[in-house]
Amino acid sequence: MASKESAQPAEDDNKRKFREALERKNAKASSGSSHKDGGAKQSKGAHGPVENRREFRRKSG
Repeated sequence: MASKESAQPAEDDNKRKFREALERKNAKASSGSSHKDGGAKQSKGAHGPVENRREFRRKSG
């Protein structure tokens, strides 16, 4: 039973270290400038209507 009690603080220490590392990572990622006001890269109708696209199929036989 003593081994389980001594293992518990080590697990808590590892969880704490990982949580701190994750918080540092998230803080670094959120500190950069985001391009939320930029909009979409291209409009949805960039290639024209779908019915005008050619359809390529392999020959059978």
